[in-house]
Amino acid sequence: MTEHEKWMEFAFKEAEQAYKRKEVPIGAVIILDNRIVGRGYNQMETLRDPTAHAEIIAITAAASQLDNHRLENCTMYVTLEPCAMCAGAIVLARIPQLVYGAADPKSGACGTLYNIVQDERLNHRVQLIRGVLEPKCSGILKDFFGKVRSNEMKKPKPN
Repeated sequence: MTEHEKWMEFAFKEAEQAYKRKEVPIGAVIILDNRIVGRGYNQMETLRDPTAHAEIIAITAAASQLDNHRLENCTMYVTLEPCAMCAGAIVLARIPQLVYGAADPKSGACGTLYNIVQDERLNHRVQLIRGVLEPKCSGILKDFFGKVRSNEMKKPKPN
């Protein structure tokens, strides 16, 4: 197992937490000096918050843990390619390296539809590593949405 696969497994465990809570199963971890300083999984349904993506939650946790909004020496691992909002947050947090599992053909903003994290017009660019544990990361999403479509997975109802 490579170092990237090792850390992606931790992100995948976060995705499993989301799955158990009937959230879209995406997980993220942020690593600094060979330890997790931030973690998160999707909580949009639970928190009724469109910004409660795994990446945003992990960035907030890491910034709090490190007492710094700049995550300059960190690496983020996320099971699905970040969307435009999350890609923008990664740039703003100055995360130098992003590793993701599955590409997102519908809203991927790190090389698929857009490439916000490497846009030369911005003041920070991110090194990308794509496809780490891709079959596993895409598999949990396919399973989840298969269950949603067949009504096996009922989403939480708003209060």
